[in-house]
Amino acid sequence: MADLVVVGFEKPDTADQVLQKLVSLKQEYLIDLEDAVVVVRDENGKVNLKQSINLKAMGASSGLASGSLFGTLVGLLFLNPLAGFAIGGAVGAGAGALSGALADYGINDDFIKSLGETLPANSSALFVLVRKVQPEKVLAEFTDLQGKVLKTSLSPDQEKRLQQALSDSIKPAE
Repeated sequence: MADLVVVGFEKPDTADQVLQKLVSLKQEYLIDLEDAVVVVRDENGKVNLKQSINLKAMGASSGLASGSLFGTLVGLLFLNPLAGFAIGGAVGAGAGALSGALADYGINDDFIKSLGETLPANSSALFVLVRKVQPEKVLAEFTDLQGKVLKTSLSPDQEKRLQQALSDSIKPAE
């Protein structure tokens, strides 16, 4: 089961930077992300979502492959496999892109938008759905990060430790 973690940041570009770092940590097998979304609320109060998974592109590419194969097979029946390949690929890509646009994978978009509306202007938030994580090793990579936990599905103790790590990450100069 995956855990949802939403962390808010004071600057609009911080959530993007954190997501890039999490993606690099994913390549080191320290975290397994199911879904991630960056929400930026600009100075005018407009909420912008940046999905980490482009469902339209995924649907179009899988539709292109399956449509091309099916079109070639149908084209063989009518002795014109090249036309079947082209027509089947075009129809498959269009259908795949449409189904990708209509699908909602991972974190619910309505939930993201409603929580994004509560962010202060000129700030950002990172929504992550985490399957597995090595918390100590991941948090050690963010020693200079300041953020506020906005919402989680973690246990109260885990949530408290996460907020503590985000609050204590910048130590006062001695």
